[in-house]
Amino acid sequence: MKHEQGDAPAPPVKHAQDLVIFDLEFTAWEGSLARNWTGANEFREVVQIGAVRLDRATLRERDQLDVIVRPRRNRQLSDYFIALTGITNERVASEGLDFALALRVFLRFAQGAAIACYGRDDKILRENVSLYGLRNAPIVPEGVNLQPWYSANGLDCAKLHACDIAAACGAAFTGRAHDGRDDSRGLAAGLRALIARGAVFDLA
Repeated sequence: MKHEQGDAPAPPVKHAQDLVIFDLEFTAWEGSLARNWTGANEFREVVQIGAVRLDRATLRERDQLDVIVRPRRNRQLSDYFIALTGITNERVASEGLDFALALRVFLRFAQGAAIACYGRDDKILRENVSLYGLRNAPIVPEGVNLQPWYSANGLDCAKLHACDIAAACGAAFTGRAHDGRDDSRGLAAGLRALIARGAVFDLA
């Protein structure tokens, strides 16, 4: 796809002391995942950016982020999305930031850290930049996809969402499934659990 900010993402941060794990919630409808958002007026518009900033050596949480975003194309959330995430139209109206500002808030939060996600949520951020024609948007760094690492350590990621990872690793998941910040914490809990059992985690 074409990105207005430049097709190539910024390279990942090397040898960072911190790791930011983030997770997005974006607009969805019944069946949109199966048809890969090819239905009429279906776009993967970001509605929430959740993240945790971890000490890279210990994976202990240093800080957290929870940003609600107002979609521009589909301004009313579907009943399916609301039931899935618990994010309501009222919350978006009262707390939501425009995507351009929300992206900057997230990138400030992640500044100087390596970033990682379950899948390629970094591409979804760039997809939204392109969708909205944000020519002066900051460049989104390339994120590390954690799925191959979990798969190499025994998880069947094809059957698991981000919210499932903690339990699949034998760790406790706290909060709400399909909440960006809680899912990010679950991913971190899964990392810690597998490392405690001898898995090697190195993003260098």
